[in-house]
Amino acid sequence: MVALAAAEDWSRELEGLAARLGRRFGRAEPRGEALAYLRGLLSPLERKNGWQLAEAAGQASPGRVQDFLARTRWNAEAVRDDLRAYVVEQLGDPSAVLVLDETGFLKKGAHSAGVQRQYSGTAGRIENCQIGVFLGYASRHGRALIDRALYLPQGWAADAARRARAGVPAATSFATKPELGLAMLQRAFTAGVPCAWVSGDSVYGADSRLRRGIEARPCGYVLAVTSGQRLGLVPVEEWLAEIPPGGWQRLSAGEGAKGPRLYDWAWLPCRGAGPGWQKGLLIRRSTARPEGFTYYLTLAPAAATLADLVRVAGTRWTIESCFEEAKGEVGLDHYEVRSWTGWHRHITLAMLAHAYLAVLRQGAVGGRGQPRSRGRPAAPHRARGAAPALASRLGPSIQAGRRAPLVHLATTPSAACAPSPLAQTDTPQAQLVVATPA
Repeated sequence: MVALAAAEDWSRELEGLAARLGRRFGRAEPRGEALAYLRGLLSPLERKNGWQLAEAAGQASPGRVQDFLARTRWNAEAVRDDLRAYVVEQLGDPSAVLVLDETGFLKKGAHSAGVQRQYSGTAGRIENCQIGVFLGYASRHGRALIDRALYLPQGWAADAARRARAGVPAATSFATKPELGLAMLQRAFTAGVPCAWVSGDSVYGADSRLRRGIEARPCGYVLAVTSGQRLGLVPVEEWLAEIPPGGWQRLSAGEGAKGPRLYDWAWLPCRGAGPGWQKGLLIRRSTARPEGFTYYLTLAPAAATLADLVRVAGTRWTIESCFEEAKGEVGLDHYEVRSWTGWHRHITLAMLAHAYLAVLRQGAVGGRGQPRSRGRPAAPHRARGAAPALASRLGPSIQAGRRAPLVHLATTPSAACAPSPLAQTDTPQAQLVVATPA
């Protein structure tokens, strides 16, 4: 009986979520199709393609599903905004991290919008695929995807006939992945998404325009860069010589499949931050391979600690979990549409289904019971303000001198110490200047 009651609650929550989208559809029929599509994505179907989704909805053919994705009038961007608001309402937290990353969708043929032979991190090699750039939201309450953009390669952007066949809007021009990422960040900031940090891999960390866009809010960041990224006139890898043997601290970047992800970490300050802020170079050293290093450019409030930066660096991996869950549980990559419109519609609804599961999961394992009331406002994100105001929202590790819940100091005696502001650490105060490419 308890399980049945829980299932009924989940069903009502899904119906309530679908009802929120009602204003995005002009008639009752597409509203019903939206709910049926979400139910199909959440069902235990092996493949969430048109035929199987239609059969799950009791339809004799996939025609209605195909019409819903390709021809019915509705705005996927508006539904994306509803998705983002739902995630903020249910999982929002002022100390959350926005995470940028992309994932590949393997495809056959040459007609799907944006498809070509290109590197896919999903496959780990060059494949015929589409690439989607995504923005994830990671807080102490859960994680979900809140925005997406289909990457349109230059060859596609310059081919008017090919664009027209795939339904690519005439106003859509070529944009790099960092440019797509920055546009998603700006939408999140403008919408008041509560957050304190941005994280991403070296594709995004190396882009100076993206970094400046974050700094203008203000908001902290921990962005990976390659070893060849220049600070001043030299690559970041040459700054390793500035770290003495005792300048490393062993910290966990969060829990992994085999326990805490332990690395050695060091931080060097950079010039160029505004009042109340500090820029720096964060370096991660592998404990298994001491010659293996990863580098991050950082912007943090003056009160931030090394453990805070490590927590944010570790949070970047949450978007990989979102991709894995969304592909495995709600068919993020099961679509068979070729058009630009169809891709954005399916991906948006799959993200919404995944966010719904994230909310249920937090209610089940996070001790929060039922999802938050839809009338409860999320904590506001102040797009502009003094750095101390942001520092006050960075969570327990800064506000009360405690470690952030996702980061744990290692038990190694030589490295164990209480967190202290970065400016007070023992690492050399080398005055680095982050080079800004033209």
